[in-house]
Amino acid sequence: TAGPTIIPVGGRVTLSCSVDDSDGWKYDWFRRTSNSNEAQVDGEENRNIRVSQGGIYRCRGRRGKPVYYTDYSDEVTVEITVSSSVSVTLKPDWSQIFSGEKITVRCEIQGGGDTEWDYEWKTPQSTSHQTHVNYWTLSVSESSSGNYMCRGRNRRDSYSSTQWSKTITLTVSDSEVIPAGGRVTLSCSGDESEGWKYWFRRNSGSWSSENRVSEGGVYYCRGGRGNPVYYTENSNEVTINKTVSIRPTVTLDPNWSLIYTGETITVRCWIQNHERTQWTYEWRPTNLNTYPTQSEYRIDRAAESHSGDYSCWGRGDYLLTEWSRVIKLTVSRKIKINLMGFYWYKTVPKLSDRLYRYELLPGSDSGTEEDSYMVHGQTHTAGYVCRAGRGEPVFYTEHSKPTFVWSGGQFVPLFLSFHLYLPVISL
Repeated sequence: TAGPTIIPVGGRVTLSCSVDDSDGWKYDWFRRTSNSNEAQVDGEENRNIRVSQGGIYRCRGRRGKPVYYTDYSDEVTVEITVSSSVSVTLKPDWSQIFSGEKITVRCEIQGGGDTEWDYEWKTPQSTSHQTHVNYWTLSVSESSSGNYMCRGRNRRDSYSSTQWSKTITLTVSDSEVIPAGGRVTLSCSGDESEGWKYWFRRNSGSWSSENRVSEGGVYYCRGGRGNPVYYTENSNEVTINKTVSIRPTVTLDPNWSLIYTGETITVRCWIQNHERTQWTYEWRPTNLNTYPTQSEYRIDRAAESHSGDYSCWGRGDYLLTEWSRVIKLTVSRKIKINLMGFYWYKTVPKLSDRLYRYELLPGSDSGTEEDSYMVHGQTHTAGYVCRAGRGEPVFYTEHSKPTFVWSGGQFVPLFLSFHLYLPVISL
């Protein structure tokens, strides 16, 4: 038997083995996992033991000489909790999600090191939902509303797992969408008795008998009959969104469709003539490290994984825009020479540490458009390097390897040229 069967972080649990009320028993303890053969727990013959390893345990009793053994006991599964922090996130993390929208549920484990995890979920639909990846995307309905929790289970040791995360609550509202320039019909009904009339109300506005509506909002109804009028209670609420014929525009700042790894670029979503509306934004692609809901997304150090077709749409005040046209962003490791400015340096030895410092050559402080540079009047041996840069602030390649020129004391014009194989992009 066992008390708790989950070993807390840094703790132990107690297992107890008993035969009957007779005396003279000693106990053998055994442990195995799904990946190992059963082994006896060394040095344990007591009735109670405290264990700090996960696995499947069982015991048996023995006494007398020659030894008499009981049958093996039933098995007890013990799990160990690792000290990793776990959380559930919803992306996009909107306070109001409508039926039919897509949302990604993700299980984040901090401090897991190189551990490979499987994931166990508690959802409104299931008390045990298993996945091999830490997320899944679902098209939500009202039945998706509820609490979500997750934990990680060590893929190589199924008896080692994290604690359960804190719960996160998803609320899904039923929704109807009015197409641009269109209307939807509301229906209100009570019991089957006669004489009822029905009124409809949007948000906290006035009551109306008109059931064809063209504006987004939260609608509900009530019935009335008789004189003086007897009114029913208000009905349930229905959320209606209106699609507006507005197509946002996506822009890049700086406006480069091709950028290089390590550069900074901002992607912006602009909705024209609707500055007063409090918009939230959804972005594609969905492989972003974050899921921004603001009008701009800043990529501080671009990687090749940021390449893709970017588009956005807005929602606010029960309004939904169309999706913008896509703008293509390509992040590359390759250098295109005609996009660069070139910077030329003379190497100056630093005798203290046997390294060099670089002094810009005349006319090179703002970069040159040409990929070559003429040095005049050299009378001594010197080394030269170059690098390329662009943008504001300037993004530089690394310096090239030094090229040394030996002079015999004569004035020799020197022609330097930039070669693609010299600079190396810093990744």
